[in-house]
Amino acid sequence: MRYFQRRKARIEIVPMIDIMFFLLVFFILVTLNMIPASGIGSRLPASSSAEHLESPQVVISLDAAGMISVDRQSLSLEQLATLLRERGAESRVVIAGAEEAALSDLVTVMDTCRHAGISRIGIATREPDA
Repeated sequence: MRYFQRRKARIEIVPMIDIMFFLLVFFILVTLNMIPASGIGSRLPASSSAEHLESPQVVISLDAAGMISVDRQSLSLEQLATLLRERGAESRVVIAGAEEAALSDLVTVMDTCRHAGISRIGIATREPDA
């Protein structure tokens, strides 16, 4: 008679926990790859005396051809000024200019930032090659 006794069903929880941790790690890694750490496709100029600043609110990319983009969207100087005015005068701006970008283009972007009321402007650089 003992062979025909019914046992209660058990839910094994350890494999379920393993699967949940695997999914958690998977989604964290996918999310980190989706966030642009530095969406700058150009080579930044090197600086040995650069300082680390707090994270900027606006990153302006300036390529070698003088094209301006914010959040991977190309803008004209007027559109940039409008965007910066909307963000407010307390915004932190970092200009990420390509190493080959003309100095006149960099100065023009800085002037546009100043005319929009931005006073906290930084220039992105990379560490010099050893």
